[in-house]
Amino acid sequence: MGRLLVQTTELSAELPKTLPVGKADNQILGVVFALSKLHPDREVALVSKDINMRIKARALGLLAEDYFNDQVLEDRDLLYSGIMELPPDFWEKNSKGIESWQQGGSTYYRISGPAVKDMMVNQFVYCETGIPLIAQVLEVSGRTAVLKTLRDFSHNKNSVWGITARNREQNFALNLLMNPECDFVTLLGQAGTGKTLLALAAGLSQVLESKQYSEIIVTRATVPVGEDIGFLPGTEEEKMAPWMGAFEDNLEVLNKPDPSSGDWGRSATTDLIRTKIRIKSMNFMRGRTFINKFLIIDEAQNLSPKQMKTLITRAGPGTKVICLGNLAQIDTPYLTEGSSGLTYVVDRFKGWPHAGHITLQRGERSRLADFASDNL
Repeated sequence: MGRLLVQTTELSAELPKTLPVGKADNQILGVVFALSKLHPDREVALVSKDINMRIKARALGLLAEDYFNDQVLEDRDLLYSGIMELPPDFWEKNSKGIESWQQGGSTYYRISGPAVKDMMVNQFVYCETGIPLIAQVLEVSGRTAVLKTLRDFSHNKNSVWGITARNREQNFALNLLMNPECDFVTLLGQAGTGKTLLALAAGLSQVLESKQYSEIIVTRATVPVGEDIGFLPGTEEEKMAPWMGAFEDNLEVLNKPDPSSGDWGRSATTDLIRTKIRIKSMNFMRGRTFINKFLIIDEAQNLSPKQMKTLITRAGPGTKVICLGNLAQIDTPYLTEGSSGLTYVVDRFKGWPHAGHITLQRGERSRLADFASDNL
């Protein structure tokens, strides 16, 4: 329990003449410089989120540090991926006390062995050597775990609103998105991995086909990449429309009606879909409650942990929340991969029986987008 001291007395500091005295940053640097001269026996450090100010301090020979208290993880590579590859000798080491049974079209395995200690509830495990296995961890108690085989969404008979999984991770993601017991899903991945398309297809399927939710609500962080273009005219939905280009693009892919239905049929289908999708601004979320809704939060990497908490606590009975994002595309000032709200919720929700997370690996947009993601 340290002491908080407020600097009220004026300190004279000899900063280089090239640093203007009027700027607040330079005045703070002056105080740090003077304190380090006043207390040569003590370590005086500047703590700031502003990297430019830290560079200035280092150039003056002062100790400067980042603010680490809001960092969930030091390194993005340590973030929970939701997927675990089982060792090649998995069946040899775990086959002795294994139990298996079938129920509701799925096969269940109860295993106990060394692999269990690293497993978490709703994590996906796979083994490609020997007897192939792709399963989801249903429960973990001590050194025993129950695994359940997955529904294969890569097959046309299990397509979701006409969309099939193109790789293993997309199959895992659709198993979470279509699972009514899973209230909170986070999907991470670079550009073109299919996050928005999978979430929207699952939403349309469960709103219009199975009627599990009443409507889809879409929101996103409105942080511009370049210069802001100023105020936007219109209602709340009209102001949000320019930010929702990603959803418009994906709706075009998903809205492929029967060619024999003609222009009238296509128009009717589009109108029906649009009546079930609401676009909301985050600015007016405080105090709201969403009941029986499919809530998609896009570009969630630009949210702080506090904003993320505000949005997720809007969920009422029967609501499912989906967070999509790419930690390599953070546009919010002073927010890093370690302190992003998306990193925060992935870390806090791992292992909860009603939440799931998948990091999508392979880009499926185009060969150009894949090459650009890897090489630029």
